Amino acid sequence: MIWVRRAAIVILILVALGALFGPAFAPYSYGEQFRDAPSALPGGRFLLGTDQIGRDYFSRLLYATRISIVLAPAAAAVSIVLALLIAPLGAGRGLLRPAVSVFTTICLALPWIFLFIILRAELPLNTSPVLSVLATFALMGVAGWAWPARVFAAEIGRMENSGWLLHARACGIPAKRIAIVHAWQHLRSVALAQFRVLVPAYILAEASLGLLGLGVPEPLPSWGNLLGDLRHPDLVRANPWIMAPLVLLILVMICLETLGSAPMGEIE
Repeated sequence: MIWVRRAAIVILILVALGALFGPAFAPYSYGEQFRDAPSALPGGRFLLGTDQIGRDYFSRLLYATRISIVLAPAAAAVSIVLALLIAPLGAGRGLLRPAVSVFTTICLALPWIFLFIILRAELPLNTSPVLSVLATFALMGVAGWAWPARVFAAEIGRMENSGWLLHARACGIPAKRIAIVHAWQHLRSVALAQFRVLVPAYILAEASLGLLGLGVPEPLPSWGNLLGDLRHPDLVRANPWIMAPLVLLILVMICLETLGSAPMGEIE
């Protein structure tokens, strides 16, 4: 249904605008503490109340949305770029092709969560939260290249005997121009499809890492570490509004899944 997809696009645009510009209009800083109002109820002063150490929950949610919504697509873009650079090597001829194939298989089989554990262990305790966030999402982007690279390599392999490629070679078009201009036209839709798959995957990955204490470190908020409060049922029952990050995460995932299942032409 087209109207459902349009509604999903509108919701995602509103969330993206909130992520980009919401912190500028946040009532307070994400780390500001109000020691006179720990675990305050929602009201005029605090729209979603405060956490256990008196930080405004609504302000922290706005900052958390910026981190999860902005950096997840950036990490997905890193994965796509790396995959596009490596895929031609895996689709080529000679000894390099099986070597790249084996390397890609190994990367797909590796338990990458151990890399995040090592990353958090190696970062000094005085590392700034911003640098830690960038390192986490950079590692996420680097670790996620293998599957799209395999998809791109298969697509490039199908191009090898295609009529348009044989015609371009017969016309004497340089290989560089064929790759940059013509082959990219065929790979673009595949790259966009892989990007649409990776973005929600990285948002969920950050949320999962945050629940394990391996994601964005305090005091910087993210959906992952805000969801960490849900591990305490008594706290949730006493303060049900702290489920706001979960509701927002589910809403964004539904919208992304709605668009992900749509044909590319309907979105473009």
